[in-house]
Amino acid sequence: MFFFLEPTAYLLTAATILAASGVPGLLLRAPLFGQRIAAFAVVIASLLGEIAVIQLLGGSPAAFYQVDWPLPFGPALFSTDHLSTIFLFPLFLVTGCVSVYSLAYWPASEQSSAGKLTFFLGLFAAAMVLVVVARNGVLFLMAWEVMALSAYFLLTTEQQSSAVQRVGTVYLLATHTGTMALFVMFSLLRSTTGTFAFPASHALAQTLPYATLIIVTALVGFGGKAGLMPLHFWLPGAHANAPSHVSAMMSGLMLKMGVYGILRTLSFFVALPVWVGWVILLLGAWSAVNGIALATGQRDLKRLLACSSIENIGIIFIGIGLALVGIQAHAPYLVVCGLSGAFIHIVNHGLFKSLLFLGSGALIHGAGTREIDRMGGLARRMPITSTLFLVGSLAICGLPPLNGFVGELFLYVGSITDGITAPLPLAALVAPVLALVGGLAVITFVKLYGIIFLGTPRSAAAAHSHEASGFMNGPMILLAICCLAAGMSPQLLVRLVTPVVGFYGDVAGDLFTQASSQVPLLPLTFVNILLVILTLIIGAVYLVRLRGSSQPRSTTWGCGYLEPTPRMQYTGTSFSELVVNLLGTIVAPRRERPVMTGVILPRKAAFHYAVTETVLDRVLSPIFHWIGLGFSYLRKLQHGQLHIYMLYIFATLFVLMIWTH
Repeated sequence: MFFFLEPTAYLLTAATILAASGVPGLLLRAPLFGQRIAAFAVVIASLLGEIAVIQLLGGSPAAFYQVDWPLPFGPALFSTDHLSTIFLFPLFLVTGCVSVYSLAYWPASEQSSAGKLTFFLGLFAAAMVLVVVARNGVLFLMAWEVMALSAYFLLTTEQQSSAVQRVGTVYLLATHTGTMALFVMFSLLRSTTGTFAFPASHALAQTLPYATLIIVTALVGFGGKAGLMPLHFWLPGAHANAPSHVSAMMSGLMLKMGVYGILRTLSFFVALPVWVGWVILLLGAWSAVNGIALATGQRDLKRLLACSSIENIGIIFIGIGLALVGIQAHAPYLVVCGLSGAFIHIVNHGLFKSLLFLGSGALIHGAGTREIDRMGGLARRMPITSTLFLVGSLAICGLPPLNGFVGELFLYVGSITDGITAPLPLAALVAPVLALVGGLAVITFVKLYGIIFLGTPRSAAAAHSHEASGFMNGPMILLAICCLAAGMSPQLLVRLVTPVVGFYGDVAGDLFTQASSQVPLLPLTFVNILLVILTLIIGAVYLVRLRGSSQPRSTTWGCGYLEPTPRMQYTGTSFSELVVNLLGTIVAPRRERPVMTGVILPRKAAFHYAVTETVLDRVLSPIFHWIGLGFSYLRKLQHGQLHIYMLYIFATLFVLMIWTH
């Protein structure tokens, strides 16, 4: 009977297994055995979760579970729907891959923190499942807080590092500030509906007294978790300093919980104010352009990937904004193209960004550094990792035949169609924004892949790098196959999102078919197949000619230099210098140029370059510095002398008496 459960029961069972998966690693004396038990349990839970997703996509009805608990907030409610499937599908797939990957990347035989990491990894995944299936505001907030705190403990695994301590503190402040906004939002919902249970879809009117405040607090609380600008300041440091497989889950999965929260909250209203769609569209465009601009100038591999997550979250919100604008304008093609592009990109980003973060872990494990400018020539030493990383790089740039192209194609079609048919085609401006973002993404990842894998090693660590083990390569290969399969057959992605577009956008089946028919999916499939075949033929011909060549191998001509060195190559900083200078107001690099002293024999000098985080380093940090300075003076009032404290009380009472009269 266990294998014939309905979807919600499968999901609750999977969440229970995930939450308990790390317990054996904490209790057993053999930590490696406990880690393997946890990985096996997580894989089983992931399979159960994917079974539930398949059932939901197949039309199986989801049950509604009610648990009476002693808390005075109404019963705990659990259920799922089509909106849940878009987030659950990548969640279980990536979680299963990460659990296997961690066996080689963070082995318990070498890392004393493996037990703690394994426990919170399972708890982290279980909390995200509960966030998606919760149907009670208090239950949702409990799962949300467990997710946030689990991510904090995962992030601060290497807590002896001062950099990790700093980013952990920033993350904790940011996530709890967002949670405060969610407390306000759910309190207002409770005042409006009289219960903490989630309202039914399209049940609330926009004319309600607190409707605007509910929407604003949802954008603040959930937008901060999603990394939407300007609430993104915690994201680059957190993802860069966490273990790579944790970064894969935080970027590929946790950010989407913020997207889910906004979508779920907006679904409560039968109609939305006109400004909501335009605000989300503008915030998405701002995040997409600024995120990829920040990524372009980064020197840290994982920080670059983290900044590109801001860009991809922006693309998702561009799709949501287009759909909301289309609902207001009664334009079904905008609704279908916007929601389809957003939901497809949610799935795709979970796949290729997780692949890239796992690939970054393999690179760090093999080369011993995160600095892009200290790598080089790794394609020869790590051929499997280089191939898989190339797949992820092409996918995130939105290039065929990979999956990243499919979601953006829907957004292009919706935007261009609006430019042709609408009397005031403001939404058509999305097309040039996406083109700018795509061009910057290509520059960024050409720099990333070229500097890391091509050329010659720039350091001794890169020269002695080695390929990752099978437990690390296996999950990456699976994610790469999923990226390629989704790109080669975009109809699969469309079938995946069709139920949720109809459910969320209230679009009838014939309207969806009519609007989506404008996207050339079948020709795209043929073009992708031809591209893959052509690539394989060219690669095979090249290998045959290379093996059959009798020409002796030698180094390339050094332009007259008798002894060229790796320092003569391009670095990532020099490659992106022109773009960084053009985007200086966004990237805000800090340069410390050398001062040449001496006339005949100048002294040794150095040039330092760093990309600053504008919101954190130039706005929030100075504000907190001055607040701390102000409180340091108030601290002088606390000196431990009792008679002075009594004088404070007397003075306060005297002032209050005068104020009263």
